[in-house]
Amino acid sequence: MRRLELRREAWPLRDTFRISRGARREAAVVVAEIADGAARGRGECVPYPRYGESVDSVSAQIESVRPAFEAGMARAALQEALPPGAARNALDCALWDLEAKQAGVPVWQLAGLAPPEAALTAMTLSLDTPENMAVAAAANAARPLLKLKVSGAGDLARVRAVRDNAPNSRLIVDANEGWQAAMLDEFLPALAALGVELVEQPLPAAADDALAGRAFVIPLCADEACHTRADLARLAGRYQLVNIKLDKAGGLSEALALARAAQAQGFGIMVGCMIGTSLAMAPALLLASFADYVDLDGPLLLARDRTPGLDYRGSTVEPPPPALWG
Repeated sequence: MRRLELRREAWPLRDTFRISRGARREAAVVVAEIADGAARGRGECVPYPRYGESVDSVSAQIESVRPAFEAGMARAALQEALPPGAARNALDCALWDLEAKQAGVPVWQLAGLAPPEAALTAMTLSLDTPENMAVAAAANAARPLLKLKVSGAGDLARVRAVRDNAPNSRLIVDANEGWQAAMLDEFLPALAALGVELVEQPLPAAADDALAGRAFVIPLCADEACHTRADLARLAGRYQLVNIKLDKAGGLSEALALARAAQAQGFGIMVGCMIGTSLAMAPALLLASFADYVDLDGPLLLARDRTPGLDYRGSTVEPPPPALWG
């Protein structure tokens, strides 16, 4: 019979990380570890308050299915037992890891994917004053792709400061729902002139009707507005790309299905993350082959990471070693 172990962990960040909704100094995660005989599988999730989650609520969700899970619940049944979100993500990824170790083959092979390759990830610059973002940009100017957290007022100055100090980097802007509709016409042409090539979730997900049927000079990517395949129909005509995160989708199983459906419906794809350790990033790396943009820099924002962790060489991240996951 399986045994499920839950752990709550707090991982300090290198620096305070700010977005439009607030700031944090640590990453609070929940790790699910399944033992079945000699094989063990692990999954990590990052509860996110924006979606009504906490470490306590996610742990309670997992505990609610413990009896069925330890009795042998399969991944397909898990999709019905828990809603999309962090709790299901931890269990789903742990099951993939366990199945791979029991079968003696990697997860990518079980999932019918091509062997993973090294991926270029964006590096995220925290929301701050233009002066401080200029310093951060200068420190990361050698990175090919930077993602800027912005919030509304003052954003053009922030992006100019980054562009001046990282002239050769490609730029993505992420507003985390922090803009108002009137800002689109004000900001987007100026950002295009500064070389910004993508804007994530400019408006609140509940207010993105204002995007319907409009064409902008920069493509828009749905993040908070996109969780699972069920969201794609309403996103059409509003966004050109979707950001797939395992913690939103509820695990690798739905994330893979979402990637395939989004691709079939003509959406570009970003694979993103919450701030977590390499254990959270490892399964998401299997989505890189679908992605136009990879944003899996969570461990780079931590003061320390797991051992073993992912191998980051500058902005290039290597596929996970089996001792970590998969």
